[in-house]
Parts: sequence; structure tokens; C-alpha cells
Amino acid sequence: MNVIWLLSLLFLCFGVLSNGSQKNLSSRPAVVNVGAVFTFESTIGRVAKIAIEEAVKDVNSDAGVLTGTKFVLTMRNSNCSGFIGMIGALQFMETETIAIIGPQSSVVAHMISHVANELQVPLLSFAATDPTLSSLQFPFFVRTTQSDLYQMKAITELVDYYGWRSVIAIFIDDDYGRNGVSALDDALAEKRLKISHKEGIPPGASASQGDIMDILVKVSVLESRIIVLHVNPDIGFKVFSVARYLGMMQNGYVWIATDWLSSVLDTSSPLASDTMDSMQGVLVLRRHTPDSDRKRAFLSRWKKLTGGSLGLNSYGLYAYDTVWLLAHALDAFFNQGGTISFSNDSKLLSIGRGSRHLEEMNVFDGGMLLLNNILKSNFVGLTGPFKFTSDRSLYAPAFDIINVIGTGYRQIGYWSNYSGLSTETPEALYGKPPNRSSVNQRLYGVVWPGETLSKPRGWVFPNNGKLLKIGVPNRVSYREFVSRVRGTDMFKGFCIDVFTAAVTLLPYAVPFQYVSVGDGHKNPNYSELVRMVAEGELDAVVGDIAIVTSRTRIVDFTQPYASSGLVVVAPFRKLNSGAWAFLRPFSPLMWGVTACFFIVIGIVVWILEHRINDEFRGPPKHQIITILWFSFSTMFFAHRESTVSALGRLVLIIWLFVVLIINSSYTASLTSILTVQQLSSPIKGVESLINSNDPIGYQVGSFAEHYLSEELNISESRLVALGSPEEYAKALQNGPGKGGVAAVVDERPYVELFLSTQCKFRIVGQEFTKSGWGFVFPRDSPLAVDMSTAILALSENGDLQRIHDKWLATSACSSESTELESDRLHLKSFWGLFLICGLACFVALVIYFFQILRKFRNAAAVGANSTGTGSSRSGHLQTLFSLMDDRSGHTKTGHKKRRIERSLSENDKEDELKSNPKKKPIRNSLEITTSTSE
Repeated sequence: MNVIWLLSLLFLCFGVLSNGSQKNLSSRPAVVNVGAVFTFESTIGRVAKIAIEEAVKDVNSDAGVLTGTKFVLTMRNSNCSGFIGMIGALQFMETETIAIIGPQSSVVAHMISHVANELQVPLLSFAATDPTLSSLQFPFFVRTTQSDLYQMKAITELVDYYGWRSVIAIFIDDDYGRNGVSALDDALAEKRLKISHKEGIPPGASASQGDIMDILVKVSVLESRIIVLHVNPDIGFKVFSVARYLGMMQNGYVWIATDWLSSVLDTSSPLASDTMDSMQGVLVLRRHTPDSDRKRAFLSRWKKLTGGSLGLNSYGLYAYDTVWLLAHALDAFFNQGGTISFSNDSKLLSIGRGSRHLEEMNVFDGGMLLLNNILKSNFVGLTGPFKFTSDRSLYAPAFDIINVIGTGYRQIGYWSNYSGLSTETPEALYGKPPNRSSVNQRLYGVVWPGETLSKPRGWVFPNNGKLLKIGVPNRVSYREFVSRVRGTDMFKGFCIDVFTAAVTLLPYAVPFQYVSVGDGHKNPNYSELVRMVAEGELDAVVGDIAIVTSRTRIVDFTQPYASSGLVVVAPFRKLNSGAWAFLRPFSPLMWGVTACFFIVIGIVVWILEHRINDEFRGPPKHQIITILWFSFSTMFFAHRESTVSALGRLVLIIWLFVVLIINSSYTASLTSILTVQQLSSPIKGVESLINSNDPIGYQVGSFAEHYLSEELNISESRLVALGSPEEYAKALQNGPGKGGVAAVVDERPYVELFLSTQCKFRIVGQEFTKSGWGFVFPRDSPLAVDMSTAILALSENGDLQRIHDKWLATSACSSESTELESDRLHLKSFWGLFLICGLACFVALVIYFFQILRKFRNAAAVGANSTGTGSSRSGHLQTLFSLMDDRSGHTKTGHKKRRIERSLSENDKEDELKSNPKKKPIRNSLEITTSTSE
């Protein structure tokens, strides 16, 4: 019976499954109509046509996909025309086509995506790479290749890898070209790079060789030598031919072509020798497809199909996988119960019938379900894992980087969105953590245009006959730094010599002319000079320009060639030793703390010694005198009282060590005061200036005015502009009371030069800003980088110091221009010693009082037992104080007198009595004293 039931159950299950399978197969149509729109004669189209046909054959011959349904694909040739491509796509909409493979052109994709959205027919484009074809605007447009957004990121990282700062973009002026270059501009901006110039070429046959000649002549006189070419093959080869004619394929130029060139190289190689000669050294990007057994098998099959006359490019591989993507999505569509049905579009019907036959274009009812299955597809194709991310981009975008050499090309590395530039394949890096550090970015060597292996600098001075306008401040003070030679347009000075020496170290000539800035009556405003560079009025500024934050936001500075920073200059006076000079070594706080510690130590030692040492006992008046005497006598190590207790000796040893350090420091400081000339100034530094209301001087044109008012919040009414060292000296000598200033705030190089001849003033306090002087260039100027390297070379070979000594050698007076600081010793230098001493006192007192309390408890317990009743609080206190005041039975005096008694012999006593009969016997007096002490 069990066997019969089991067999019955199996037959029932097979019947249900068989009915379900027949029902699923019966719901599938016999034929599925799919369209394709692209240009058959184009480089991409010739390959894509064969690849799509082979993919349709493979799909129809595979029993595991679209079982019972034939995949029928109809192709239409757009003939490189956006209008014809649009018409062909619209014709498919009239024939109940469920999906369209294409279009190839980004221009056509923009137009028919609106129709696809309305009729819900998915567009699967294997070649429309325009990054602005957004899934938000065109939800039924599905890109089955990589967007140019990633190609432009790869170019950006390539430019950054070689250290170039700007590029020139030449592009075809349509949606494909403009939007691709716009993506490049955004990607470069993220790395602080830029497109310095853009040139659009008219699309189609309207671009003549003369137009291209005009464009390249304009480009040849520009500064940048990095040219990104984003066009189609027909225009691209014309550009290379004209560039070769103009000498723009020689040493110094860099050409980076997008993947249009790699498609031609893969498809039509070898090209004609003239064509290859016109693009030697060009860097090219190619869409990366990983190596696999399926890909190698298809390549072998491809050679048999084409007889080796047509190569297979990456777009052909993506076209092949696009057919399989649609097949897998349709199979999932039918498995979910989807049906092929169309309905009328009410919007088209409302227009009415007419010769346009718009009513024949119907809405695909299952379009949304099919679209979702397309986006959820996940299979391995000829291009590798084929699946979409959340933003509808293909998984793991990557590009090959190749270098055109000789009759072919050589691959120099890869770029992937995962790890950037590498000589390893992206597949090898996916198993490792992503690492985009500059150390791990690597490419093989490149043969650049002009057959050179040296990396081009990437820029030159514009070849337009113009000289660089170098602004120079026309100073009227401190002319040692920069000054105009009277009657000429030439300049001299420390800054000019540094600039000239740095320019001579550059590996190229720098054509420039100096432009004087300033009226010659007062120093120009240096912030205004910086603004002129930022706004393009000047190409650079050479002078004593301080590098400060507000200026670095709008211009670039070279490496500092001189250190600088704001300091305070004030008048000083000589201090005589005077009657009270002995008090100057210590600050008032130091004197006070030291005196307090002397008293505290005396009290602590008295407490520890009072019970057991007779020298610390006696009437209250005597004990106070003893405390004071003991305390202050330790200053000279002349205390007569000896300590008996271990705690007292510990405290005294530590205190004597502290006294030794204090005495030594005091002696050294007082010696310096009495033997070395002392200087003093009422201004101690920038803090005292901020807290006062005295006027402050600054140099005309210096950034010190802005710093004092904006950063330190000093009222502008207190700031006095001074134009020369003579004005400095006069204002400082007059002082605030006579219309002068209390101090001058200026940069250290000026101050050092001023103090070399003015010995009545000194730098007070510390330098409160740290900066330097540099030459000013526009943002991202490559000349600023090269000049920085030259300045470092000058510093290393000693030329920079020699130029400094030539112009800024100071006189003997400058050697005295040391910063004024207080010569007093402050508490902060000794607080560690006082802390140790205080802790020792505290610990000793704690131990002492613990011992007293233990004796107090024993005495209280004995008293309670004897009386049988508890004592009052006053009784406890009286007992405690008596214990603290009672003399211990073993005192220092008793021990000492016993030792004397033992040391005296009987013979000594007798001799003493004989010589002085009236004196009392020593034995009796000793006995009395001993009995008393006991």
C-alpha cells in the first residue's frame, strides 16, 4: 500500500509540473521582434553588425534561453545621420517592437529617448557614451557600455600622475563632444586641475582641413602642451595630419585621445604608414574587457568569420553582450508571466489621425517589467561580469592605456575606478583592498611625441610675442630689498638678485619685463599687488611679498626665499645696579613664596621635634623665637638646633636641598645684574601692546596693519603709518607723550636692517607670526613650481646666503640687537622644588599626627577603665593637647648628659675639686640634673 501511494503521489507531481511547464511555454510567443539602429559603415557599426548577428544566432541555438521563442532582430542603418537614425527608431515603434538595440549616436539617443519614455520601449545602447544621458531623465534608456564619465576620470588621473596642471580640449561640437569635455572639466576640477582652453570642431563633413588648421594654429601659441582629443575617427585623423604639418607632434607636446582611436586601431590595424606616422607617441584609452576562455574562443571564431580583414573592438564585444542581456531579461519576463501586448497612447490619439500616422505607435504594456528585468540581469559575457549598479552604470568600469609606437601600439597600464592607475590588470586588484595612494599609482614607460622617453614638461611660454609682465614694487624705504635704478626701467636689490639667479637655473628661457608699481612717494600696498596678479593684470610679482593666508587663497607663492615674521621694536633704557639691586634676582611672587616656605618649614620641624627635643621647648615666646631663628638660619646652613626625629630630619634634608638651589640661582642672577649691563623696556611684547592704549607704528604697505586690526582686534585709531626708518626712529624717540609711538610692529628682515644702524632700540618679546617671502604667480602656474625648485637649489648651493650677505650685511650695532626679556627668576622655574618640599612636610605631619592619635586612643582607654565612665569632649581635647605638649621620657638633653657623665673619670673629678674647693662636686650636680630629667 505504501508503494502504491508513493507512485500515485509521484504521478500527481509530474502531472502538475508538466501542466505548469506546458502552460508557461504556451504563454510565450513564437517570435519576439527586436530592432537595432546604428551606422553600418562606421568603425563601430561594421564590427557591431557582425557581433549582433552572431549573438542572435547563439541565442536562438541555446535551448536554455527563450525556450520555444525565436529572437528576431531587424537592423536599420542610420547612415551617420541623426535625423535618419531618429526616423529608423520611430519606424520600429510602429511595428510592435519590444526593445531597440541602439542607437549608436549620443545625439540620436537624446532625441528618441523621449519617445521611448512615452511608449515604454527600452533602448539598449552599446555605443552612446554621453554622460548626460541620465537615468532620471530617460528611465527607458539603458547604457550597455561604460559612460564617458569614467573615461574622463581616467584621463584626469593620467594628467595628475604625470604632474601636469592644465590641458587643452579639442572636441566635436555635438552632444557627445560637449558633454564629454564638460565631464572632463568637472573631473579635473576635483584634483585642482583645469582645462585652460577649449576648441570645438563642427560635426560631420562641414569641418574642413582649413578649419582644423585655424584651430590648431590658435592652440599652438597657447601655454599648455597637453591636448585631449575627443572627436570621431574622421575628424581625429584630420587633426593629427594637420598637427604633424604644423610641428605639433614633436618633442614637448602630449596628445591624449579618447577611445575612438583605440576602436580604429583594433578594427583596421595596420593603418596606412602616413596615418601611423602622424600620431606617434599618442596616449589612447580603450575600454577594458578581461581576458577569458569565452573571449578567446569568440576571437578565434571572429577571424574565421571576417577572414582577418576586420578586427574586433570593445564596442563589438559590448554589442554581443547586449543581445544576450536582452535575451536573459526576456526569459525572466516570460517566466514571470509577462505577455507581449500593446495599447494605444491617449496622447497620440488626441492629436488625431493624419498623414503622420502617429496613432500607429503604441505603448508596450510590459515595458516596465522588461526594463526591471534588464536592470536586474547578472551574467558573465564576453566583456566579463555583466550587471548594473544602483545608478545604472555597468559594474567595475576600467580602461586600458596604450601608447602608439611604430606601426602599432604598446599597452602601458590600466585604469580602474577601483584602484586607479596600475600595471596589474583590474581583475587582479579586485581581490585586494582599494589603494589610491600616489605610491601605488604606476604605469610603464612611454615613448612621447618626438620619439623621446623624457616626460614632457607640459607647458611653454605662450608663443605670441608677449613678454611676461613681472610687477615690482617701487619702494621708497628699505631699498636694499628692491629699488628702481633712477632714470631707467631696471631694478636692483636683494629680491631682484634672488629672482634673477633662480631664473638662470630654469631649463628654459623666460621672456619677461619688469613693470614698476607705485608712485615713488610711498611704498605701494602689497595686497593690491597680489590682487593684480589674481585678476590677470600682472603675470607675476617679484619683491618682498609676505606669504600670508589671505593671499594664498587667490594666488600661488613660490618656496620662501627669506624667513619673516612680525616682531615688536621698542626703545629701551639701561638699568643701573642701584641700592635695591639685590631684590631684582627674584620676582615679588618668588620672594613671597620663599619667605612663606621658610616659616612653614620652621613650624613643621617644631611640631615634629617639640615632644622629644628640649631645644624646641620652653616658654611660648622662646618657642616662637626658636621657630623663626631655625627657619631663617637654614638659609645660610647656620642653624644650631639639631633634629632628633626621623621625620624632622627627612623634612630638613629636603628643605636644605631646596635652599641650596635657591641660593645658587640667586647668587648667579645677582652677579649678572651687578656685572653685566642690563636693558629694560616698558613694552614686554605684543601682549603688553594689546593691553595698553598707546599708539603703534607699522610700515606703509605692509600686511602688519591688517594683522593688527583684524587678527589682534587693535583699534585702527591706535595705528600710525610710518614710511621710512627715519620715521621709525623719530616716532620711537618721541614716544606716546610727544606724538610718537610706543612701539613699531614690522617684519623681521626690515627690523634687523633698521636696528643695524639704530642702537637705541631693541626687539622685545618673541616673534608672534611665522611666515616668509615668496614670488607671486597666478593660481596653478607651472612656473611657480619650477621657480620653487630653483630657489631650493640656490639655498642648497649657498648662493642664497651669498646674495643675502651682499645686500643685508649688518654693522656691529646689529650684534647687540638681542631680544629684551626679563632677567628675573620666576616661581615657574622652582615650583617643582617647592612641590617636593611641600609634599614631604605634608607626609611627615600625617605620620606624626597618626602617632599622636594612636597614643591618644590608648590614654583615653586607660582613663575610661580607671574611672569607669566616659570622658567629656573637653576632657578628650585636654588629653590630646597634653599628649602633644608633654615631653617624651627620652630627650636629647638627657642622652647628652649621660654621655658626659660616663666620659668623666674619677681622676678628673678629684683634680677639679682640688683646684677649686669652693665649687660643688660635679657628681652631685650631674646626679641632680639626671634625676630631674628623669
